[in-house]
Amino acid sequence: MIFPDAIQIADSTIRLATPLLLACLAGLFSERSGVFDIGLEGKMLVAAFFSAAVAAVTGSVWLGLGAGVAAAMAFALIHAVASITFRGDQLISGVAINFLAAGMTVLIAQDWFEQGSRTPALTGAARFAPIRLPGADALSEVPLIGPFYADVLSGHTILVYAGLLAVPATWYILFRTRFGLRLRAVGENPAAVDTAGISVARLRFSAVLICGLLCGLAGAYLATGLAAGFTKDMTAGRGFIALAALIFAKWRPWYALGSCLLFGFLQAVSNRYSTIDLGLFEIPNAFVLALPYILTVVILAGFVGRAVPPRAGGEPYVKER
Repeated sequence: MIFPDAIQIADSTIRLATPLLLACLAGLFSERSGVFDIGLEGKMLVAAFFSAAVAAVTGSVWLGLGAGVAAAMAFALIHAVASITFRGDQLISGVAINFLAAGMTVLIAQDWFEQGSRTPALTGAARFAPIRLPGADALSEVPLIGPFYADVLSGHTILVYAGLLAVPATWYILFRTRFGLRLRAVGENPAAVDTAGISVARLRFSAVLICGLLCGLAGAYLATGLAAGFTKDMTAGRGFIALAALIFAKWRPWYALGSCLLFGFLQAVSNRYSTIDLGLFEIPNAFVLALPYILTVVILAGFVGRAVPPRAGGEPYVKER
């Protein structure tokens, strides 16, 4: 029974880590440019609602995905204008986005569908279907490797594979392109970037909009891939867990993958087992369910080593005259 359980937990780990990974990479782009964003939760939530709502009305998951991404990018634009153009407090702007998303999604869902702040259940073409990788059926009987390939790596939706591919893509953009070099520089020393004749505001706007795009994918996956519709506050703190994972990863893409898989594993374990029997004593259900959040507190309290954010993070840039 141990091996089948391990396969199921590994499969669930990848599914549950995907929205965290996308949101973590979203925060990475934004914070590397010097714009702190605690509004990841709100952007994911609004994307989850609009993707599910449009998919339910049109019957097309792709239209739903587009609507979810557009909604998240609109919220990202609000954050960019408030924190970059008007030089407002970035933390307050993020909190405002979270509150706005939480209230707006419930209000609109009740007005449109009258189903207790939720959307109708999504079926058929309104949901992302799992993708069977080539050779999965043929390899399924091969010991060890077969079940891992057929049941863990195969059978996920396209957004899961997009999330995994986003990790090397993010690494390449940030560390192997001119745009990435400038983006990292503006998060460390915006005055030097401005002196070189490069627009600090344009770079930061680009980073925050990329953040909105990735949050849109994360929210759409929650509602149309992981679940089958929108429910009130369905993000359940994932945006804040993604921020903790980002700090744990020290703002690096590959480390972000590892930290999100760790959080996904803890969620998978808490979903799989009501209690954990260690022989001498038993871990109660409440503690098992709280494992991801306990790790979040541990990381934010600084018990996993010092994480140094970008030096210009959280500070509006004022051009010297």
